[in-house]
Amino acid sequence: MKIAITGKGGVGKTTFTAMLCRMFSDEGNKVFAVDADPDDNLALALGFPQEIIDNIIPITKMKELIEERTACSLGGFGKMFKLNPKVDDIGDEYSHKFNNINLLNLGTVDKGGKGCYCPENVLLKKLISHLILENKEIMIMDMEAGIEHMGRGVAKGVDAFIVVVEPGIRSIQTYEKVKKMASHIGVENIFAIGNKVRNEKDMEYIQNNINKEDILGFIYYNEEIIDSDRRNSSPYDLCEKTITEVKFIKEKLLDMVLK
Repeated sequence: MKIAITGKGGVGKTTFTAMLCRMFSDEGNKVFAVDADPDDNLALALGFPQEIIDNIIPITKMKELIEERTACSLGGFGKMFKLNPKVDDIGDEYSHKFNNINLLNLGTVDKGGKGCYCPENVLLKKLISHLILENKEIMIMDMEAGIEHMGRGVAKGVDAFIVVVEPGIRSIQTYEKVKKMASHIGVENIFAIGNKVRNEKDMEYIQNNINKEDILGFIYYNEEIIDSDRRNSSPYDLCEKTITEVKFIKEKLLDMVLK
């Protein structure tokens, strides 16, 4: 199972990703979590200890690794570099493990003056492709906000694309754009979950703007989520009500994808 999770910034992608990872892990599965969001808060949401977090270096910040694998000295535009770098060992060697979850932080590419066709981005694209197609564990990827990553086609091959939405037109518009672009790169299973739902009116708003068959479920607004962030704790360890809601979503996802 390979799952990519995205949505407009601030809708709760990382919280949902972390809870889904922890849930699969608690059921005895090996989980490979990929932080592809520039905010790189997934380790915190997963409940990784601070001593591990302090040692996490995003792949895009590993200058020597990028130069070695792409055969290119960084810092200049227009240089020649390998388009098919070796990446099959990066996931195991540079990920961090806790609670039966391997976490790999990808980082983001500073495109100032470079465009997106640069050694860093070529390495990332190849690495994600390898993780999706070759990794045998459950892989859940916290993607960057919005749809920019879709233009690079890095999500091709995932089993399911989940767009987290909240009751608002901008969030719905992001879902529509993601669904359209994901279908262009061959993703068949594109779903939505409603997050930060406060009442029936919020739920109806989402249902009226998204095909009900594509909605996996809803997560109600929960102050315990905010409290977990203040305590620097994983929401999975504190929010029983939300765990129940995420479990329902997970089971429906499995039914839809594996049927």
